[in-house]
Amino acid sequence: MLPVPSPQSPVPNMFWYNGSLIQSQTLELDINDPGLLYGATIFTTLRVYDNSLDSSLTNWQAHCDRLLFSLQAFNWQQPDWKRLRQGAEEMLTQFPVLRITIFPDGREWIIGRFLPENLSDKQHHGVACAVASCALSRSLPSHKTGNYLSAWLAKTTVSENAQEAILVDGAGNWLETSTGNLWGWGDGSWWTPPLEAGILPGISRQQLINSLSHHQQVVHEAAWTQELVQSLEAIAYTNSVVEIIPIHTVYQPTGSLQYNPYHPCFQQLRRLFLA
Repeated sequence: MLPVPSPQSPVPNMFWYNGSLIQSQTLELDINDPGLLYGATIFTTLRVYDNSLDSSLTNWQAHCDRLLFSLQAFNWQQPDWKRLRQGAEEMLTQFPVLRITIFPDGREWIIGRFLPENLSDKQHHGVACAVASCALSRSLPSHKTGNYLSAWLAKTTVSENAQEAILVDGAGNWLETSTGNLWGWGDGSWWTPPLEAGILPGISRQQLINSLSHHQQVVHEAAWTQELVQSLEAIAYTNSVVEIIPIHTVYQPTGSLQYNPYHPCFQQLRRLFLA
């Protein structure tokens, strides 16, 4: 195991690839590799809690199941799962966030990163979002593939006043953000877009649905029409890394919508991320 660096020391440039821990910032691929040419990879990004893949909040098995679901759907070769876990164990000694990528031939590639800057501030005070063009729809939305260009473009080309983008369908219904699933509170219950609308089946999304249902809380999976989004009191997005980020403003071509980032409903969701 590598020693954990002190806050003052730089984290070494490192990643895990195809069974080896590599100290470098570059990865060498064949120029004809479909992962390079077409984005032919699948990936999942997880946050390691309690420095353990076995923490219930890390949800290691759910992330492996996500990878397996796509591998089977695409008829790709499965990785060496034992070696994949070995790589994740090595990387988590340095990084709290791991991005695990699988190539069509079963090669595994794991990179690490730190939690986003100002995460606590965003969790408590919320962020602004902007509605993206409907042309920027995700390819194969049920899977996390390496072809993430549309979501990346949506996030990097939105208004400079926005920190996130909201993807929409051809009818203007809100689907998800560029990095997470949408949640809203209105009429005394929770609302989230349905999977059949063409969104990613987020791991945190399913965790929250299961937990809320267990506590007899109603979760409506319904299309986020303009009528619905204007009726909601509070909205947020979730993913496995940031947990819950309230949204206080959404910029639209027709004007902006305002929501309460301090709504007490968020306390209910935050409790579900406590071990």
